[in-house]
Parts: sequence; structure tokens; C-alpha cells
Amino acid sequence: MRLLISFAALFLSIILLQLSSGGVGPLDALSGIAKGFTTAQIGLLGSSHFLGFFLGCWWAPRLMGTIGHSRAFAAFTATGAIGLISHTLSDDPYLWAMMRVGSGLCISGCYTVIEAWLNAKVTNETRGRAMGTYRIVDMGSSLCAQLLIAVLEPAHYISYNLLVLLCCLSLLPITITKIQQPETPAAARLRPMLAWNISPLASFGVVIAALSSSAFRMVGPIYGQEVGLQINQIAYFLAAFVLGGALAQYPIGWLADKFDRRWVLIWLSAAAVVSCFNTVLVADGGTLMVMIGAGVFGFTTFPIFSVSTAHANDFATSEQRVELSAALMFFYALGAIASPYIASTLIHEFGPSALFGFVAVGHVALIVFGVTRMRARETVRERTPYVYTPRSSFTIGRLLRKQRDRR
Repeated sequence: MRLLISFAALFLSIILLQLSSGGVGPLDALSGIAKGFTTAQIGLLGSSHFLGFFLGCWWAPRLMGTIGHSRAFAAFTATGAIGLISHTLSDDPYLWAMMRVGSGLCISGCYTVIEAWLNAKVTNETRGRAMGTYRIVDMGSSLCAQLLIAVLEPAHYISYNLLVLLCCLSLLPITITKIQQPETPAAARLRPMLAWNISPLASFGVVIAALSSSAFRMVGPIYGQEVGLQINQIAYFLAAFVLGGALAQYPIGWLADKFDRRWVLIWLSAAAVVSCFNTVLVADGGTLMVMIGAGVFGFTTFPIFSVSTAHANDFATSEQRVELSAALMFFYALGAIASPYIASTLIHEFGPSALFGFVAVGHVALIVFGVTRMRARETVRERTPYVYTPRSSFTIGRLLRKQRDRR
């Protein structure tokens, strides 16, 4: 209990950040529809967010080393608030895209600060409880952020002002806490080819995980409206995806610890292909069937990132794992930047079902690549423990390294 109280300020900041940044993606999509943006322009907003996310992941450790944790957190929060409030100043989609770079900078920069702070304060005895709470807070607030869309009116300044208030409120817990700021860790070197050299399959797996997740979260509202969902139903549609992913963590983690992780990835991707077609087929089956389809889609696609990172860590040494985490996040960012724009363009050309066709093609490619890699080399006999890995910053590897080092 003392541990949770001591980290309460950090966890509260995470909740407020997730509500703000997690809400702006679907709100932008719905607002773009209301303002007459093209589907490609709406997809560009999502891609711009992940461009900012990548830049923030790279820049945050360096800024934190220069000005300290609290000031870096304040700077990134201000960037996010400016990006949000600027939506109300213009109806230009390309200006909105520039502002979404700011929201991406904010979320990755702030998470980098929080994770570096947590890593410096936890001990080997408290790490498991701290990380368990962190995962619950992160996943729970992400789920609530999707539901927030049900009460935010698209293309209305009050909706964006509410998100700005949540973003600014996240400043208070971490800036007024009495917990002493830790020493700033050295920034992890970004060596993308380290991940590819250690495990090409894991590197490709996190790209496909990004393709699935970012396309659905950023472009899913367009699909939802195209199939006849109301705004509050779109909120439940997006939340069902997150809930399905959360429910998948334990059973998929158990399978990944018990069986060859390459087969787990292959069968997950096969199930994802089926869930893509199922989601399209049930589009006319009523609201409940659409929600179930989104939940199954989340169940089959959400764990792929964590299974891929666990597979990569099986082949890495303890000294490589921090840089490996950063390298895998780099590949995730590449997929996340590209997929919303590509998916939205395909929807414009071929209709709403093209979103899931695009994702299905990605998973077919992962199946083929997985089978090819199984022929290339044997898997390891002694595996690292499966760990749910948040897609938050390049520094997440520092928090998870001790857990993965346990054999």
C-alpha cells in the first residue's frame, strides 16, 4: 500500500494524460467527418500523431537529461495542450495534422519521464507490484478514453477545451509531489538494426501490431460511421477493441510461455485474419454483433506486440534488452505512422471494409514470414517470461528488464 501511495502522483498523471491523448484521436476523426475532411486527410491526422510520438521518444531522454524530470514533463504537457487548443483556431486539416504532431510529442515525452521516474524508484522487491499497477492504470485509462467520446461533441470547441483541461491537470500531480526527482538515466542508443539482427520475425511482428492498432484506433471511427453506428456507439466500438486486448493478455501470455512463440504469433495472425473477415461480415448484423466483432479483433491483434517483444528478448542478452526495447519501438513507430494514412486512403477508394482487408493482408504477410523464419533457425529452449509491454516510450525496456532477466 505504501508503494502505491508513493507512486499515486505518477499514476494519476498517467490517467489524466491517457484521457486527454486517448480521446483526441477518435474525436479528431469524428470532427473531421463533420467538417468535411476527406478520409485521407483524417488518416493523415493519425499518422501525424505517431510521427510526433516517434520524435518524442527520441528527444525526451535527452531533454530530461538537460532540464530534469519535472521541467521536461511540463514542457511536453504544454506542447500537447497547445496542439489541442489550436484545433479551435482553424478548419484546415493540414494545420490540424501539424497540431497532432504536438499531441504525439506530449504523450511519448510524458511517458518517458514517468517511466524513468518509476524505474529509478522501484526495487527488485517492489517492481512486480509497481508494474502490475502501472499496466492496470494504463489499460484502464485507455479504455475510459475511448468511452469519453460518447460525451464529446465532434467539431465543438468545448470538447477540445475539456481535453486541454485534462492535459493541463496532468501537470499538477507530478509537479507538486514531494517525491524527490531521481537522477536522469543515460538515453538508450537507438539502433534499429539491433532488433532486426536479433529477431527479424519480432521486428516484423511489431510493425504488423502497429498496423493493426493504429489503423483501428485512428480510422475506426470512420468505419463505425460508415456502417451506421451513432457517436456513443462508436465509443463502445473502440472500447470493445481495447477491452478485448486486455482480456487476451493472460491466456495469450500463458500460451506464449508454454509453446513456441513463433507458432503463437502465426496462430494469432491466422485468428486475426479470421476476425477481420468476421468483423466485416457482421457489419449488418446489428450493433451487438459489431461490438463483439471489435472485441474479438482486439483479442487477436492486441497481444501480437507483447508476444513479438518476448520472442526477441529470448535471443537477447541482459545488456542488450534496453536498447532492444527502443529498437522494437522504432519499428512499431514506423508501422503506426504509415498505417492510418494508408487505411484511410483505401477506405476512400474501396469502402469501409477495406480497413480490415488492409489489416488482414498484413497478418497474412506475418504468417508467411513466420513460417519462413521457422525454417531459418531453431527457437531457444529457455524462454524469458512473457510480459505485457505498453507501447509508451523507448525507455520502457528499463522497467521490464529485471522481469525478463528472471529465468
